[in-house]
Amino acid sequence: MNNYKYLKNINSPDDVKKLNNEQLNELCCELRDEIITTTAVNGGHVASNLGCVELTVALHKMFNSPEDQIVWDVGHQCYSHKLLTGRYKKFSTLRKKGGITGFTNPEESEHDVFYSGHSSTSISAAYGLAKAKKIKGEKGYVIAVIGDGSMTGGEAYEGLNNAYADSDNLIIVINDNQMSISKNGSSLAANLAKIRSTKGYYRSKMRFEKVLVHIPLIGQWLRRKLMKYKYALKGVLYHSTFFEDLGYAYLGPVDGHSLHRLEDIFEIAKLRGQATIVHVNTIKGKGYHPAEANPTLYHGVGSFDKFTGKVPPSKMNFSKAFSEAICSFAEKDKRICAVTAAMPSGTGLEEFSSRFADRYFDVGIAEQHAVTFSSGLAKNGMIPVFAVYSTFLQRAYDQIIHDVSLQKLKVIFAIDRAGFVGDDGQTHQGVFDIPMLISIPHIKIFAPASYEELNHMMYRAIYKENCPVAIRYPRGGEYKLSENVTAEDSDYSLYFKSDKKKKLVVTFGRIFANAYKAVETLNAAGEEISLLKLNTIKPISEKAVNYAKQFQEIHFYEESMRAGGIGEHFSALLEASGFDGEFKLTAVDEEFVEPASVDEQLAMFGLDINSMKRDIENSGENKA
Repeated sequence: MNNYKYLKNINSPDDVKKLNNEQLNELCCELRDEIITTTAVNGGHVASNLGCVELTVALHKMFNSPEDQIVWDVGHQCYSHKLLTGRYKKFSTLRKKGGITGFTNPEESEHDVFYSGHSSTSISAAYGLAKAKKIKGEKGYVIAVIGDGSMTGGEAYEGLNNAYADSDNLIIVINDNQMSISKNGSSLAANLAKIRSTKGYYRSKMRFEKVLVHIPLIGQWLRRKLMKYKYALKGVLYHSTFFEDLGYAYLGPVDGHSLHRLEDIFEIAKLRGQATIVHVNTIKGKGYHPAEANPTLYHGVGSFDKFTGKVPPSKMNFSKAFSEAICSFAEKDKRICAVTAAMPSGTGLEEFSSRFADRYFDVGIAEQHAVTFSSGLAKNGMIPVFAVYSTFLQRAYDQIIHDVSLQKLKVIFAIDRAGFVGDDGQTHQGVFDIPMLISIPHIKIFAPASYEELNHMMYRAIYKENCPVAIRYPRGGEYKLSENVTAEDSDYSLYFKSDKKKKLVVTFGRIFANAYKAVETLNAAGEEISLLKLNTIKPISEKAVNYAKQFQEIHFYEESMRAGGIGEHFSALLEASGFDGEFKLTAVDEEFVEPASVDEQLAMFGLDINSMKRDIENSGENKA
């Protein structure tokens, strides 16, 4: 732990208020150093957090959390907030098992108002919080902090459309670190924006309006006329009356790295007496050259060298294998399109975007639109592949049902980060896509255990299936498989076939490698255990079920939720087929998966090699 001059003494936002601006600027330097030091070891969201250090300090200087409630959209920018709200001493545990999470978490602190791991939700949540305060007569503001990237998500605009009315306690901070939301096209407009964002201007304006109102007979009429001309002039100068047309006061843009400018504009926002938009310009990665130079790389990164910024070269992984596969097929087939929801790098589509730009579509953080857009492509003869993290596919459930499956359109869902994702925590685990998709008619789901299988399944989805197909694969690399395991173009595969039909292990995807090793070890010790690997997990092969029903004991291992998962479905099919043996399912029970490494998570839920061995070996002893 570094011996910081100020940060070590910050136990709550009240301590921030005791510092003057010179001291606060030193505190900002200490916050940046701590964020870089910790993420260099633990990994995490670097660039976005470095970009909003001054913004966070200013918010805690000018507002009174937790009475004033701050809602962070996504939570990618909450590290400074955590450090200023009593978690400095625990910050080295960021994203580690038993440590603090990388996103806002109400279980950690009263200052974390809302869980936030998915984007574009803050305005809706903040409006609900603000409305509840009004109804109950409680004091305090509610501040939503949302990035320009999150403003590409539709829910942000649904919230904006609804939130302006009777919300004088609502302030929405747009942290604009990449694209301009309000384009100011002239030096006059820029100077006026600066003048409008000063306390002197605002106070003079309020006094002038009060004088107008009290002029007998014509006061209100004159005020309305002047306001009308003012908004017309602003429309010409700023081209940015969108928010004001919705009913908001609009302040900014303001330099998001100037504490005194931020403090001024937040004081004005508190005095506005109506729902207010504060537009803040920041630099992603501010204060750390490697992150400023490459904010995409440092958006979410593993460990790196703090002093050089050097990131270890990435190894082969499923995202890269998917990239190679789709580019190989797209080179020969001009029908193939790739769609992403603002995740070209994370999903492995960067090469596709450069090689096949006319067939590559980044729709922004808009998964619902991405799915329906893909259905339109499919309807007119293209083969769209929507590459998306499992956790974000959840956001488009209705579109998968209504716009894809109901119409039996051939949309391919390349579901990255399926299963445990490690230290990103509860909001990002890919364990809900199976229960979500399994009940939807017409969809087939494939689960590769290797890069070679992923390539085979991509080919099958493109050229052999005439329905929606989901191919789900994990974060990171493939687990080492025995030379006896080869990619097969079949719905299931059998290993260690035993005539005794006593114990059978059934599984799919990444953890097949663990199951294979566990069964291989037990068989070498004298057991006779068979292994069934499901390649197509929806629909489950009838032949696979008929084979399994011959066994006395079946152990099913699933890196997904128990409720509504493949294991439950397999069990129901077994029962319907007349199976009267013992069936044991190991999966995630009704809980959210806490941050830890993937290996730790597998062990926590009994899906690692040693847990499987113990479970299978001891199963006979546990019978009644």
